[in-house]
Amino acid sequence: MKDAFGAPQSLLVLGGTSEIALATARRLIALRTRTVRLAGRPSPALDAAAADLRARGADVRTVGFDALDAASHEAVLGAVFAEDDIDMVLLAFGIAGDQGRDEEEPLAAVRVAQTNYTGAVSAGLVCAGALQAQGHGSLVVLSSVAGERARRADFIYGSSKAGLDAFTQGLGDALHGTGVHVMVVRPGVVRSATAQATATGTASGTVPAAPPTAPRGGAALLAPERIVAARSASARFASAPLEASPLTTTPEAVAEAIVTGLRRRSETVWVPGSLRAVMSALRHVPRPLFRRLPI
Repeated sequence: MKDAFGAPQSLLVLGGTSEIALATARRLIALRTRTVRLAGRPSPALDAAAADLRARGADVRTVGFDALDAASHEAVLGAVFAEDDIDMVLLAFGIAGDQGRDEEEPLAAVRVAQTNYTGAVSAGLVCAGALQAQGHGSLVVLSSVAGERARRADFIYGSSKAGLDAFTQGLGDALHGTGVHVMVVRPGVVRSATAQATATGTASGTVPAAPPTAPRGGAALLAPERIVAARSASARFASAPLEASPLTTTPEAVAEAIVTGLRRRSETVWVPGSLRAVMSALRHVPRPLFRRLPI
């Protein structure tokens, strides 16, 4: 059960190598969280994450979990809940994909959608049902500001996050009054080691992006010259100095916002908070003008 200050004593992370998730786990352990389950594909990175959290005083175990294997979710996650109550589930897996390649290779785009949306719907419903059965707990879902309005540079990723965001809001409404708290988190571009290494600023979790040699799934969505232009736009966005923008954030800042949101039982958290006003304005920009904005 959560303590008198609203801090969870047990945490299940779906996407156990996500930098945001691990920053959140470290923050919660520094408060009162004592039991952590890191769910993800078995890997040295997952083992290293578990070792780091153990060194901070938590009882940590890893759980084999594949976002793309929805048929296994009920058994895998059900076994975690069967051990003991879980106070908080943090759904933090996802992939950014490669916009230009994904337009050429629809199967790669499908992988982005299946990971970020279909896999999250499956895992989210399983966890929501388990939380409702135990009568308490929080489900925190990492969405993205990219889901608020599709940009040319990343509309495949953004559309998957838009679906996830809508699903989470609806799930929160469905669980209202059951004792289960649902919170969606919308970070901006995240300055992290992974973001800098992959030049995307948006990937998190345990599911790798499809390799460049992924089989083609049909004709390209756009003409070749427009695919090249899309890749150039994505590259310019990714290589821009992230530190220069006041709308970027860090895993630690997102973690702090999550902890604050838990204490307040917020339903939506923007990180940084100024994004709420920015996106409120951008949602109403006419499409012909929006296409010309350097975002």
